Amino acid sequence: MGTDKGMIKLHANTWAQTAVDKMSSLQLKVLLSVNAFQYDDYQSVFNQSVLVKDDDRLELNGPLKGVLSIHVQHPDEDLFVLACDMPLMEAGMLNKLLLVSIENPVADAYVFTNEEEPEPLCGIYKAAGLAHIVDLLKAKALTKFSMKFALDHISTFTTPLDEDQKKYFRNFNAHAELNGL
Repeated sequence: MGTDKGMIKLHANTWAQTAVDKMSSLQLKVLLSVNAFQYDDYQSVFNQSVLVKDDDRLELNGPLKGVLSIHVQHPDEDLFVLACDMPLMEAGMLNKLLLVSIENPVADAYVFTNEEEPEPLCGIYKAAGLAHIVDLLKAKALTKFSMKFALDHISTFTTPLDEDQKKYFRNFNAHAELNGL
């Protein structure tokens, strides 16, 4: 994209604010994972108390570093993850996943699947499952640092997406894809 996706504006709000608003509609505490380079920009828009800077002690990069950085600061809390680059996500889908996790309290993670592939950047991750991923990382047993790979190492409850729900999971990686939003 060539720019921080969270700071792209959709209508009056940044994508990050749009994600915060959708998560807040579920009456959940919301935190934003940011790296050191993003911190000042986000601090100019969001209260510092909701920003969690990547923990440099975690020797990995990408979304998994952000999720684990929040887990390290809040080790007893389950995390509901939503990437800011899914601006078409509907709060109803988030609520559906929340209900699935309540009705099936047996897993370490809850995600939707699209064509049998997990959508890990919209998911609920239990504290125990995240602790296991941190343990694997510390033991140098986590050979890939992707969210999908992490899901392979914890008990995951999946819910297949209906065809008409797939549009909510569309992420945007180029400016040309933004036409019509």
